[in-house]
Amino acid sequence: MTPRAFIATALLTFSLSGALAQDKVVYHFDNSDTQATAGLRTLRNYVDTAPGTQIIAVALGDGVNFLMEGAKDKKNPNIEYGPLISDLVAKGVKFEVCELTLKALNLKKEQFVMDAGFTPSGVVRIGQLQFREHYGYIKP
Repeated sequence: MTPRAFIATALLTFSLSGALAQDKVVYHFDNSDTQATAGLRTLRNYVDTAPGTQIIAVALGDGVNFLMEGAKDKKNPNIEYGPLISDLVAKGVKFEVCELTLKALNLKKEQFVMDAGFTPSGVVRIGQLQFREHYGYIKP
């Protein structure tokens, strides 16, 4: 292969990989009382506006409460979080709960909605997503 052909192939490959790249975002929840309702709303808006985006919502500390079975907005008890989470999961959003938080608060995985996944450390997971996998960071 000539140097000119090699450069042309490399440029084509690079431009195609950019065209195939997918947006990736991590949402950081650490306070259910102040973030859950607004955060779920912005997640829905994000998915509706950019449906191909890979989104992972990581919850830790007090941010895990809205992912518990039967959780509702304290200010507006008509808002039940489970159905909102299920709808987002059906649209491709992943929810992950920090297992260190579970240990610290003496919670069990069975207490959370079925759509919740788990990660050993929420902070580590957010860092890995940002730096290793180039996820954008959003804190609702």
